[in-house]
Amino acid sequence: MKPIPFNSQKDMAPIPFDAHICRLAGEMKDFGLPWQPHVGCFVWDPEGYIEADSPFPDRVYFILSMPRFLQIFGNVEQMVAKLVWLPTWHQARLLCDRLGVGQKDVSNIFESKPSLSAGQELQSIYKLIVSALQK
Repeated sequence: MKPIPFNSQKDMAPIPFDAHICRLAGEMKDFGLPWQPHVGCFVWDPEGYIEADSPFPDRVYFILSMPRFLQIFGNVEQMVAKLVWLPTWHQARLLCDRLGVGQKDVSNIFESKPSLSAGQELQSIYKLIVSALQK
């Protein structure tokens, strides 16, 4: 069966897949964000190590099968080295809690800019994570 690619004109993206989100996720990785690859994670493949076309724009993949990703990369360490984790909104909120980002800081995102798009909201949370990792 031939896969049906993601259509940004009619499909609702599970997370915002823009270059800004990917760049911020790369910053989180550069500042040492710990990540253990597992089923259910979205990842960005900035260097194109995965030969198969991505079902999502901009070389974003969803880990549905760890054995398949291990087949591509050889081991978990190589996955971590070559891929960038794109935490979902829920995962990003959990990271805020783990990193000591206060609830007030997160609430300020919504109070200061009440009309944020979903992508802008996630970007703001990623920025809080980057700031926490820099400290």
